[in-house]
Amino acid sequence: MGLTDFEIDLSEVDQIIKKALQEDIGSGDITTTSIIPDSSLAKAKFISKDTGILAGLDVAKRVFELLHENLIWQPAKKDGDRIQNGDVLVEFKASNRAILSGERTALNFAQRMSGIATKTSRYVEAVKDYKTEIIDTRKTVPGLRMLDKYSVKTGGGTNHRIGLFDMVMLKENHIRIAGGISKAVDQVRSSIEAGIKIEVETTNLSEVKEALNKNVDIIMLDNMTNSQMSEAVKLINGRVKIEASGEMNLQRVKEVAALGVDYISVGALTHSVEAFDISQQVV
Repeated sequence: MGLTDFEIDLSEVDQIIKKALQEDIGSGDITTTSIIPDSSLAKAKFISKDTGILAGLDVAKRVFELLHENLIWQPAKKDGDRIQNGDVLVEFKASNRAILSGERTALNFAQRMSGIATKTSRYVEAVKDYKTEIIDTRKTVPGLRMLDKYSVKTGGGTNHRIGLFDMVMLKENHIRIAGGISKAVDQVRSSIEAGIKIEVETTNLSEVKEALNKNVDIIMLDNMTNSQMSEAVKLINGRVKIEASGEMNLQRVKEVAALGVDYISVGALTHSVEAFDISQQVV
């Protein structure tokens, strides 16, 4: 079970795409409009130059729809599919101007989103033998969080909180300002609606014990050694969910999952993305 019930908002996607198109095209694509007649049509296709998980194909489609209302879109693959180098992802027909002016924006979305989905799938594969879920963080590109988190989900990961509004996360600075874990938990409990989950960040066993005594929903084990986390898991003994965080690479997540944690958060899923290689070719 995931931490959130995240669904993509199509109206927000349009806003993101329109802003991206305005950023790129501005007052007009002076190269394309100088040499391409407005009425000419063409066919094009997306070809994978990499191997991994596809995400963002429908976002790319929407880019071209906004530039050419009679777009003909014939996908050969769909988001979530495992694709190989050389696979044709989609063939489509639109105006030459739409195909050329929308190419970079469409590919930017699809390449970033597929890169996130692919990286996520590798982490998920690494912990497949355990109960542990790979979760994302708020370390996303400002303005693209919805697409970043959709891509994590497409790659088999789990979305953590979407923003500051849907879950309490008491981190080090909150706790310091409040005067300790117990005081921080009491303060938020007096303010939030029933049903909102509370997670507390801990860095040692003493803090784990204090958070456990406050009956929170999730305890984060932040930047602990594997040995410390093992002790914490034994102490918690299934009473609350456990998240492990900090320096979680592909090698380490498998070791940490074996300790019995419920979640491992990996900021690198979205803050250190390697773009998936996709090309557009005019037929």
